[in-house]
Amino acid sequence: MAPAAPRRKRRREAPPDPVEVEVRHVQPYEALKAYRCPGCEQEIPAGRGHKVVVPLESPDLRRHWHTGCWWRASR
Repeated sequence: MAPAAPRRKRRREAPPDPVEVEVRHVQPYEALKAYRCPGCEQEIPAGRGHKVVVPLESPDLRRHWHTGCWWRASR
């Protein structure tokens, strides 16, 4: 069996902190297009439930996160 390839380090965006944010859950039937998760830099495909994180003072800086990525980053 061949050895596993080394994992690449990815630049990960931390959740907006200490900025207050609103976190909304997007249901799968509401997810009509794909987004890029800033936590893992992977695609969130259309039709997959996820979180939308909106800074209260800058709503134009909202980001779409995988639910698990947001959970890990916000701990």
